[in-house]
This record gives sequence, C-alpha cells and structure tokens, in this order.
Amino acid sequence: MKSMEMKLSHEKIAVLESVDSGPCLSLYQETHRTSPDNIQDPIRFRNLVKGLKESLKEKYPEAKQGAFFKDLDSLANNPEFWAHNLDGLAVLVGAGQFHVFRLQRTVSELAVVENVFFLRPLRRYLQSVDRFQILGLGSQELQLFEGNRNSLDKIIAEPEVPITITAALGEELAEIETSQSSHSGLGPGTIPSHYGYSDKQNEIDIDTEKYFRAVDKAVLRHHSNPSALPLILACLPEHQQLFHRISNNPFLQEDGLGINPEALSLKDLKERAWKFMEPKYLKKMTILAEDFIAAKAKGLGSDDIALITKAAADGRVETLLLEADRLDEEESVKGIEDLSELVGKMGGLVQIIPAEHMPGKTGVVASYRY
Repeated sequence: MKSMEMKLSHEKIAVLESVDSGPCLSLYQETHRTSPDNIQDPIRFRNLVKGLKESLKEKYPEAKQGAFFKDLDSLANNPEFWAHNLDGLAVLVGAGQFHVFRLQRTVSELAVVENVFFLRPLRRYLQSVDRFQILGLGSQELQLFEGNRNSLDKIIAEPEVPITITAALGEELAEIETSQSSHSGLGPGTIPSHYGYSDKQNEIDIDTEKYFRAVDKAVLRHHSNPSALPLILACLPEHQQLFHRISNNPFLQEDGLGINPEALSLKDLKERAWKFMEPKYLKKMTILAEDFIAAKAKGLGSDDIALITKAAADGRVETLLLEADRLDEEESVKGIEDLSELVGKMGGLVQIIPAEHMPGKTGVVASYRY
C-alpha cells in the first residue's frame, strides 16, 4: 500500500468517522520545519510507532503486525518525507487504509489503537477561524497556497486544475502563443497581457478570459468547496478585475493582493495575505460574538455547558463557539471535545476563537436553531 499525503477536509473527516471496526491506529506528533530541530522528528516517530506495535499486540493479538506497520516503517526511513515537515503530523492506519496529513499547527504527541480513528486533533484544526487559501496567477503558472496568521505553504493543485494557459486551452492557444512570443519573448504557458500588437489583442483577451474561467471552475470544485476557506487572489492588477468579474467562487474575497506572487518570498506573501485577511478575520469575530449576544437575548443562546449539551443532544445547536485556551486545559477538554463532536454530527457549525474575542464566561457558547 502506497503512502498518501492527503488534503484535510470536513468530507474526509466524515469518511474516516465511518470506519467503525478496528484495529484503527492513530499517530500524532509535533514536527519541525528546519534543522536542527527536525533531526529528532523521525526518531520520535519511530518511538511512537513502537508504542503502536505494543498496543496492537496487547489489544488485537490476532492481528498481523506486518499488514499495519509496513508503510509506517517505510515512512520512518524515508529522508525525503522528513525533509518537508510542517508543524504537525497525523498518520492514520487501518485495514487497507493509510492516511498522512501534514498540519500547519502543532499537535500533542499521541499513539493510540482503538476500534475507531482518533480524529479530535484534525477536527480542531479544521475549526480554527484564521485559515485561508491564496490563488496565485503569476506570469508563468498558477500556484496555490494555504495558511493562517502564523504560516503559509504552497500546496499541490489537484490534477484537474490547469496550471498554465496552455494546459487549459491546448491547441486553441498555439497560434497566438507563437505570435505573442515572437513579439514579447514570452514562452508557452504565460498568461497573456497587453503588449500593443492590436491585430492579436482581441484573441489574447478572449483566451485570457477562457483560461480564468477554467481556473475558477476547477479551483472552486477541487479546492474551495472541499476546504470552505476564504480565497485570496494574488495577480497583477490588470488581471485582478477580469478574474473577479468572471468568477463564480463564493469563497473568493473582494479585491486581492494586486501583485505577481512570483515576485514575493513565501514570508512576504504570508505577511501581505494576513494583512489583507486580518480585518476580515476581526470582523468575523465581531459578528460571531454579536450573533450570540442577540440570540441569547431572544432565549436562543447560552454559555451554560450543561444546557448546551442537552440542546446539542436534541439537535438544536446551530453554532458552537469554543475558546482556544480552554481546549488546552486537561480537566475540561474531554467534555468540550465530546460536545464539539456531537454538534458537528448534528449539522451544527463549530468555531474555535481566541479568548479575547470570546463572549460569555465559560469558554463555551452556543446559538440555537429554535
């Protein structure tokens, strides 16, 4: 079975939740992006795998160890894999299943064997409010990024997303590319721009729009819909207005960064993106708090955990807000995580927000459907 790094989404969580027969092996560990800290990461991974082997032998003595640990051992001994660490790692192994998730946040170290996968760290990751994606339309090719206030990483576009204009239009573009390159020195795959040769300008404008429509459709289907994250456009100003005009992506944010992402380092791109997103993030925090206050005034909200738990069991919780700091308090985290899972299974929205934006005093508030 081949190791597979996967994009995390609510749909993926739902699929993993449906696995209800063990053994299910769940491994989480903090990882490090740079040396010398990352030197210890594969060593710690091997120690966690050792713990899984002992647990599997104890809980499922009839299980064949080789079927579960072949890919884990291979991962442990793969230098290329450990050369691209982010901040956290999750590996889930079951009968015929092997799932690897790199995370942009740290996770607590854990290695557990149960009848179901342990998914709480992955749910918490998805419930964070500050995450976003960037669609970069450079002069050479399309790039996608995902990040939060603290980090930004390039992600691999799904195969259906056309990385270049040539990939989207193929032979339709061949004649124009030949003419354009002879005038401007631009090579295949370059996004056309205005260079003053009017006899070809109309065709160039039409092809640019066709390409943007193909990109918009593919990114919506294969990235925005699965992630449900805000999407920031990064491209030259002359392309920004056109892309926004043709886009049908409801996650695309108004305006954009107005710069070729190829001209920026990853650090600079992250700083510009968060400067762009922070006012929207703060506005969302305000709206979440105000909506709860308004709901509570109508008898449709509470910060009493016992009352919220009962409402969640009845399927009445529409939105559940959790204070991030409270999730790190061991004495309360299990009950809160159980509540979070229940609300999610009942179709409610769960959001984790910082303490300074949290309404109520308990670290847990909910708005009700009725």
